Amino acid sequence: MTEIVAQIDLLRHGETETSGRFCGSTDTPLSKTGWQQMWQRIEQTHVPWQHIITSPLSRCASFAHSLAQHRNIPVTADARLQEMHFGKWENCKVADLISRENGDVERFWRNPLEHPPPESEHLPDFNTRVLTAWQDILDEHITPNSQHLLLVTHGGVIRALLCHLHNTLLERIMEFDVPHAMMQSVQVERQDGTYRAYIATHSAQS
Repeated sequence: MTEIVAQIDLLRHGETETSGRFCGSTDTPLSKTGWQQMWQRIEQTHVPWQHIITSPLSRCASFAHSLAQHRNIPVTADARLQEMHFGKWENCKVADLISRENGDVERFWRNPLEHPPPESEHLPDFNTRVLTAWQDILDEHITPNSQHLLLVTHGGVIRALLCHLHNTLLERIMEFDVPHAMMQSVQVERQDGTYRAYIATHSAQS
């Protein structure tokens, strides 16, 4: 018998105070606009989340803890949900890198698997990190009773999960549009003791 046992909502952080930079592992805070974007997104939902799991970086964790306190929801930080580390591009302005006219940024956007930033976290390693965290979340937080979870994380993490859920090649990861404060719902089914996750046909935003 197949039954839907959980919904997991993926929420990207809002705009940061260093917008326009490659800030993967750089711990940059949300801007005032970023805070507004996230609260506005949450106000559009009517999901009774039972647990929040967040990246420990402040642009995710600060909001996650504020929401948890506001709604009296437990919150857990998981370092594996951090953004990819961009190596020598960390905290560099995207426009400055593009202005060098060597095409590295454009090649990265077209195929980050083949053209990673120098000294960055390798995309397959990043993908393994994210998917290992995802599987552990399914194993540890999905119980026989229905669960509603909120993951507050980064654009790259959400893209990796969308690649996985859509069964898309990893080199096409940048084809997924993940704007600030985007929320995507994932349904989890249980069948014969195993779990299967897929993109929900409805959005948590409605």
